[in-house]
Amino acid sequence: MSKSETAILAGGCFWCTEAVFRDVVGVSEVESGYIGGTVPNPSYRQVCSGDTGHAEAIRVTYDPDVISYADILDVFLGTHDPTQLNRQGNDVGTQYRSAIFPLDDAQRAEAEAAIARANEEHGGRVVTAIEGPAEWYPAEDYHQEYWENEGKRNPYCLATIPPKLMKLRKGFAQKVKST
Repeated sequence: MSKSETAILAGGCFWCTEAVFRDVVGVSEVESGYIGGTVPNPSYRQVCSGDTGHAEAIRVTYDPDVISYADILDVFLGTHDPTQLNRQGNDVGTQYRSAIFPLDDAQRAEAEAAIARANEEHGGRVVTAIEGPAEWYPAEDYHQEYWENEGKRNPYCLATIPPKLMKLRKGFAQKVKST
């Protein structure tokens, strides 16, 4: 039986980050949800208001014998824009912030190193925060596997997700599941 570890990442719309990580080798599960706010068990509507303090995020379950946490972070920082504060594209607000939620001190150290690597690539402009610890709340069922189930009929997703998938395939070809 393979081992599994967890990473929690916020990089804008969770539909977009979920779609990317579903295609990454070693990833067995991706769950969309909310983290980093003050309201217990928030709804999508509450989080979208920007008043709860939560970020739209994903919880990635992966096999560390196949892909490292450092590689997960590099894919994360390489498939969204870590230099935009509280936004990704047209999604604006703290709920769309770029953040890493380490689950222990080792992950926190890896997050710091990953941000340093990304800063070298982006001229020191990375605004991705390291947050937590914080409570994880799964998003409503209709948000799970959104790209596969609904997203390919959603104009927003069609405009936003394919470019992220192209970044994944171009920049991390060896980390992409074969289709």
